[in-house]
This record gives sequence, structure tokens and C-alpha cells, in this order.
Amino acid sequence: MTFEGREENRRKIISLKKRKEFLKLATGLKWHTRGFLIQGLPREAAETDPTIRLGITCSRKLGNAVTRNRAKRRLRHLAHDILPQFGEPGWDYVLIGFRNTTVNMNFEKMKQDLKWALDKIHRGVKVKDGN
Repeated sequence: MTFEGREENRRKIISLKKRKEFLKLATGLKWHTRGFLIQGLPREAAETDPTIRLGITCSRKLGNAVTRNRAKRRLRHLAHDILPQFGEPGWDYVLIGFRNTTVNMNFEKMKQDLKWALDKIHRGVKVKDGN
């Protein structure tokens, strides 16, 4: 992966693991795009911990295990490409995959959508339909 800018400007991304963390993010800001849903919430301890935390989830409704794993791989790659540059330090994010579109959507379009959705979330815009 190549990242624009210097190495010190690259932010560290840590995975969310606990169900409690995912549920807390469900109460935060959300934005729908055609290929995924993003949830974001700043942490209380953002000043002391400038990392970005990321969770990725795809329900069984998305498809069988092979399809879900492919969708999660795409979302993970998308997040690791975009979040170090456009994510805010001290924020938590969850990406949720959608049936058919997460697996089949053009990856460059998904990158544009994530940048756009991050901008909306950071400006504090409440839940909207992106398309």
C-alpha cells in the first residue's frame, strides 16, 4: 500500500473486537452509501489515545461465508487505504457491508464514497441516504 504524505502523518488503525464497542457505535453518527454503511463516534479519551479504531461486520443476509469474507476483505482494504488520510484521530468507525453491492461495486467508487461519508460524519451530519 502506498500512502500520500509522510510516514509520521499516517495514523494507526486498531480493530474493534468486543460486541459492546460495536453497540456503542450504533448510537453514533451514521451515513449510508450505495456499497456500505459507516458509523462513527469520537471517543472520550481521544486526547490521550490518537489511534483510529475500526470494526467491520457483514451479516448472514449478505450471503454465504465465502461472500461475507470477500465483502469484509474489501471493506478492510478500503478502510486501510482511506482512514489513515481522512479519518480523525480518536474516532471509532464501523463499516457494514450490504448484500450484492459491497462485493460487486467498483472499488474506486467505494473509495470516493468513503471519503464523502467521512466528511459528512465529521461535520456531524445525522443519518441520511447518500444516494
